[in-house]
Amino acid sequence: MKNRTKGQLEAEISEAVIRFEKEFMGRGPLETKTYIIDDMVLVRLRNVLTQAELKLADVHGSKDGRELVKRVRIALLEQGRPLLEEVIENILGVKVKSLHTDISTVTGERVILFSLATTPDIPQK
Repeated sequence: MKNRTKGQLEAEISEAVIRFEKEFMGRGPLETKTYIIDDMVLVRLRNVLTQAELKLADVHGSKDGRELVKRVRIALLEQGRPLLEEVIENILGVKVKSLHTDISTVTGERVILFSLATTPDIPQK
């Protein structure tokens, strides 16, 4: 890990996830924040939905559009899962055990949680 601080590692993960969102999903978030907590990495992305997805999710009285947007976004992330896991493993030097995600069609916010095989060895300040 080249003696990077926790903040530097979190920033590097945020940048990598933004790159993934732009290259793999076609649009990046407006804001991303990463938190390394013991053997987990939590990435919070804001404003990830396209205008078309927001319109589809906003069909009054119907959950079909919202559910479709969520299903498509989760399916796309699953396709890119090996790429994301590799990025996290390369940055932290720890194997990713599992990845969990959800997206809000109301706020346009997505969370990605990586569960790690062990707690990364991050130097204390």
